Amino acid sequence: MTLESEETPVRRAVCPGSFDPITNGHLDIIARASKLYDTVYVAVMVNTSKSGLFSVEERIDLIREVTESFGNVQVESFHGLLVDFCKEREIPAIVKGLRAVSDFDYELQMAQMNNGLSGVETLFVPTNPAYSFLSSSLVKEVATWGGDVSHLIPEAVHRALTERLAGR
Repeated sequence: MTLESEETPVRRAVCPGSFDPITNGHLDIIARASKLYDTVYVAVMVNTSKSGLFSVEERIDLIREVTESFGNVQVESFHGLLVDFCKEREIPAIVKGLRAVSDFDYELQMAQMNNGLSGVETLFVPTNPAYSFLSSSLVKEVATWGGDVSHLIPEAVHRALTERLAGR
């Protein structure tokens, strides 16, 4: 008897965002997705109408550094529609963290639009309660005024943030 080998499909998902900078909350969602999927893409959104604290390249480098230990995370930038990014890479699922009910209202609309445009599904992951208040904007604001955010972001990101703000 001969067994035919079948290729096992690779389970892919994407965690999109601006990640300016990546926080422990983002990292928690990426880590959890990396346990569920063979390959997790972290898609760093390029928004030409906004100037971030970190360049897209700097954000990509920081995310690569802090996700290296997961072993199955790929970090890329994207411009345009997330569903096009997904189509090009055969990614059937978007993973998003939800902090509060207010996140759900907006994210549900996005999920329904993305599904209607391309059939891509969105999976919502409840945020770890320790990070339910956390956002990149809040981290930057607190750090700008000298507050200690070291427990809210990975060490490498804290170093980069401290250096960037010192240079302002």
